[in-house]
Amino acid sequence: MKFSVIIATRNRAALLDGALTSLRAQIGAPAIEAIVVDNGSTDGTRAIAERNGATYLFEARPNRALARNAGIAVATGEIVQFIDDDVVLPPHFIAAHARAHAAQIFPHVVTGPIINVPSAEVRPVPTFLNGSNAYFCTCNVSVPLGALQAVGGFDESFDKYGWEDTELGVRLRNFDVRRRFAWDAYLWHIKPPATETFDAALEKTIEKARMAAKFVRKDPSRRAKLATGAYALNRMRSRVFSPPGAQAWLAGIATSDRVPAPLARVARELVLDGVYVDELERALR
Repeated sequence: MKFSVIIATRNRAALLDGALTSLRAQIGAPAIEAIVVDNGSTDGTRAIAERNGATYLFEARPNRALARNAGIAVATGEIVQFIDDDVVLPPHFIAAHARAHAAQIFPHVVTGPIINVPSAEVRPVPTFLNGSNAYFCTCNVSVPLGALQAVGGFDESFDKYGWEDTELGVRLRNFDVRRRFAWDAYLWHIKPPATETFDAALEKTIEKARMAAKFVRKDPSRRAKLATGAYALNRMRSRVFSPPGAQAWLAGIATSDRVPAPLARVARELVLDGVYVDELERALR
């Protein structure tokens, strides 16, 4: 068994270096090829990729689906492993994914816990809170290359943030690829508070809502509507807790230095939730 590890990245060379360094430190793993797809970086991404022995590809158009498809096109492993550029892998990570695949008779998607941490130095073990029912999340998922090729890879029309992996997961599930959650296949996902600014989160939220609408139009199933929040009860809930007229006020609380941090976090989540639902509703009209 050989693993092709695909990382799509853009202007995060320092984080990428940490991810690739931890990939090179794997123990007891099968053969590994690292594939870095540079999605339009202007920093030292290429040098970092090549220094770590990864295959380097450049795709100038910012599009995660397009970038990952470029990686799939050159992959030579039986199993494709997707990770993000801002992760750190424990030494047994690839071996855990390999064991999960080897134990199955039929093709499987294998996922594992994603543990959000503020820095690479913080490395807790997973708890029950890190469990997930998500079928396909490209931060930590592996799948047979043949299954990806059979369903046509990622839909490149998902050209903004969000849902391209979920939509691919729907097609894999419809192709009878089963899922296994492997508790020992965990990783640490670095989320420094300083980089998770309100403006950055707001931009991602708007893009994610627009991609959610694209997903629902392509797959108007009950499962897709529940996953994206495109249903009446969710809209009613959002109107109660984050009405459009209150969102500017909530944003002011969320970004104020004079507000206690717990209250600011609640306000932030409320306004982002309201913006997401409003934008989703507009995009579906």
